[in-house]
Amino acid sequence: MMTNDTFWQNRKVLVTGAGGFIGSHLTEQLVELGADVTAFIRYNANGCRGLLSTLPCETLNKIRFVNGDLCHAGALDEAFEGQQTVFHLAAIIAIPYSYKNPQHVVTNNVTATLNVLEAAKRHKVKRIVNTSSSEVYGTAQRVPIDESHPLQAQSPYAAAKIATDKLAQAWNLSYDLPVVTLRPFNTYGPRQSARAIVPTIITQAITLKKIFLGAVHPTRDLNFVTDTVQGFLKIAQTPGIEGQTFNVGSGIEISIGDLADQIIKILGNDIPIIFDASRIRPTPSEVNRLLADASQATKVLGWKPQVNLPEGLSRTIDYINQHIGEYRPTEYSI
Repeated sequence: MMTNDTFWQNRKVLVTGAGGFIGSHLTEQLVELGADVTAFIRYNANGCRGLLSTLPCETLNKIRFVNGDLCHAGALDEAFEGQQTVFHLAAIIAIPYSYKNPQHVVTNNVTATLNVLEAAKRHKVKRIVNTSSSEVYGTAQRVPIDESHPLQAQSPYAAAKIATDKLAQAWNLSYDLPVVTLRPFNTYGPRQSARAIVPTIITQAITLKKIFLGAVHPTRDLNFVTDTVQGFLKIAQTPGIEGQTFNVGSGIEISIGDLADQIIKILGNDIPIIFDASRIRPTPSEVNRLLADASQATKVLGWKPQVNLPEGLSRTIDYINQHIGEYRPTEYSI
């Protein structure tokens, strides 16, 4: 296989959801590798580019921006024209939000993915990477979870992601569309919002000197964002895998309670953990256990995680300490 540097140099690449947490890191890495990058940003009146706005001007100046709404099919052609690789990350991702606004989450995520697949078909894109989620598995029925594990929608968000994964599969089988699916387990790292568990714990610990949590028994498989980005790059450039799905995860599980204890230990403070009932998911909806089997990604893509949890948490703590004013730790972000 060609190296990243060779493969990506001057390659025309589109990233949807480029302004998001993972999308901004992926976009930044693609620019560094010399790709010709287009970022699709959902139109907003103030011209906000999401987390891409935090990047240096010299990086931003190398990105072509297209504004629009993926839910409107006609908005995609300008962005898709001439693209060789498309990374589709755009989605409404918050699980608690999906309980409150299921129609918004399902309609947006499914329609956007349908339009992306159709645009990729029209413009004969060479490789489309569909972004899945470990949430599609629900609570582990067996561990570690490989790609053949049954899919179980335990939230409206998970149901929408299963639907988009099946759309990608159908377009591959029906139209020979060269789509592949990456299924990251819980990604964390710098720039992530307090909607996610790691920055939720860190921001409270730093500012409130106490941590409010709901259920602390569920386990998660945490993957540092740079490792997830490498998964995207690997799956996009590996030949002969059209129609396949690959997990990326550390292969190590940790409970929410133990995660909080690790963060407290790194901070070196005595910080109490306080139960907050408002953060509890509906009982049948709670995903109690996630543990990735990423052996296929290692075998076929040559992907392995490089950043262990203590190092990743330390990097994330350092980032949040430097940007603590951007967080609202007294609020439960959904």
